[in-house]
Amino acid sequence: MTDAAVLHIKGRVLVGPEEVRDELWVVDGRVTYERPAHAREVATVTGWVLPGLVDAHCHVGLDAHGAVDEATSEKQALADRDAGALLLRDAGSPADTRWVDDREDLPKIIRAGRHIARTRRYIRNYAHEIEPGDLAAYVRREARRGDGWVKLVGDWIDREVGDLTPCWPRWAIDEAIAAAHEEGARVTAHCFSEDSLTDLVEAGIDCVEHATGLTEETIPLFAERGVAIVPTLVNIATFPDLAAGGEAKFPNWAAHMRRLHARRYDTVRAAHDAGIQIFTGTDAGGSLPHGLVADEVAELVAAGIPAVDALAAATWRAREWLGRPRLDEGSPADLVAYEADPRVDVRVLAAPRQVVLRGRVVG
Repeated sequence: MTDAAVLHIKGRVLVGPEEVRDELWVVDGRVTYERPAHAREVATVTGWVLPGLVDAHCHVGLDAHGAVDEATSEKQALADRDAGALLLRDAGSPADTRWVDDREDLPKIIRAGRHIARTRRYIRNYAHEIEPGDLAAYVRREARRGDGWVKLVGDWIDREVGDLTPCWPRWAIDEAIAAAHEEGARVTAHCFSEDSLTDLVEAGIDCVEHATGLTEETIPLFAERGVAIVPTLVNIATFPDLAAGGEAKFPNWAAHMRRLHARRYDTVRAAHDAGIQIFTGTDAGGSLPHGLVADEVAELVAAGIPAVDALAAATWRAREWLGRPRLDEGSPADLVAYEADPRVDVRVLAAPRQVVLRGRVVG
């Protein structure tokens, strides 16, 4: 790690999708566009520069079996950092990762507390597993523990039905989302299926994760209510394998998962065309490794989203949505430099040239 009081960032600084500057300076870890008086240039970073990327759905402190120790959590956060993801929205974790906030060399995490799921309706060791009458109380608890977000499990396989079904009655959702908003938190929910979406949106949810069940009927509702989605396409790519593993016991569920996978690109493209806000998220930390944010941006482009919009979903627009600065005057100097213009070809995101976190070159 290079510890420098002053950095000179030269090349093409993408302050916004159309706003490009030739240079910026980093003084005491913060961005300035005015050359410091009497500054001695300590280090120079060159290239096409973006604000630190955003992974808006990952799970630091979690693996396929539940909570992990601090050493493993550190490796997860470092993998994201080295991939250029310097702002993470942790969409549910049973581990307490607040110690990360004291580490200047690790990405900033916005936490949603621990998942809240229906009893025996989610992955073991991940969530608070409760019944509807307790939902609002648990939402208040996680709203106070998190960083402005709460994560619900909106649907999951119902073993008696043999397919995905909604986890919560409408009255419980109404109470829970109202409670979160009273606590100043936004609410998001894991949703694969079609049937869970309308109640959540009409109850005032702020975001839906995965959103593979969007249809011609619900897409206009999302657009009208301003509900964002985080498609996690690198995770949706695993649906065929999941279906194969569960087909013998739950054939209807397996067929449903394959249908959702087959139309995933059409679903995301239709959401974009309708004006729904879309943000990048990898779902890393469960079965997927960390550090996949570039892959997710590439998947959005593969779905038919214009490159600049896919890039904005991981940078400028995502930071605004999460209430975090871009490369504004006086903001923390979290940025990534690349060899070429990522607006032309997002595949350059897979090979950061240099990563600067809080004004220090870390990769």
